[in-house]
Amino acid sequence: MAITQAINAVTRRIPAWLLYIVLVVPGIWVFYQAVSNQLGADPLKALEFQLGLYALQLMVAALLITPLRNLLNINLIKFRRAIGLMAFFYVLTHFTVYLWLDQQWGWAAIIKDITKRPYIIIGVLSFLALVPLAITSNNRSIKRLGAASWKKLHRLAYFAAIGGAVHYVLLRKTWEQEPILYVLGVLALLGYRVVRANKGRFAFSWQVKG
Repeated sequence: MAITQAINAVTRRIPAWLLYIVLVVPGIWVFYQAVSNQLGADPLKALEFQLGLYALQLMVAALLITPLRNLLNINLIKFRRAIGLMAFFYVLTHFTVYLWLDQQWGWAAIIKDITKRPYIIIGVLSFLALVPLAITSNNRSIKRLGAASWKKLHRLAYFAAIGGAVHYVLLRKTWEQEPILYVLGVLALLGYRVVRANKGRFAFSWQVKG
């Protein structure tokens, strides 16, 4: 309890805007590494991969906020918008690097990839799911849409997260441990939400059967 209170006391003093600065630093650093040829034999592919991985990590971090509050009473809700928007920033940058530096706006090759490669199809769909979330991640949109409708729209984040994790697995083309752990982690976080949302229903069903 004391540790939880200490964490909450510290986070209350940290302004949410500071997180944007902190979270953009890894992106700047990996771009610097790519430009200075520090990312191995294929710096472009390494850059593209790392930007996508940052995006997935931030989507997982955003999904963790609710369980942390409910289970451990650690309140990081005020940072969720910044984390979500930075996840979109990294997805957008990842996709831009693919279109611009990797494919050099060669639309014939891009369209072929988007229509024939499953991992790219899933990645693009996940990106498109995040677009309305980024556009409506502001107080004005909450007022215009209404809290209930806004929350329903932002459930697209669940699709984007699982899509991003599956995109990672298919990208590697082998059953590597790390991408599979991301899939399992996202599924666990989404499963937690399903169980919590249906807690009363499950309890009632158990009582009836008993």
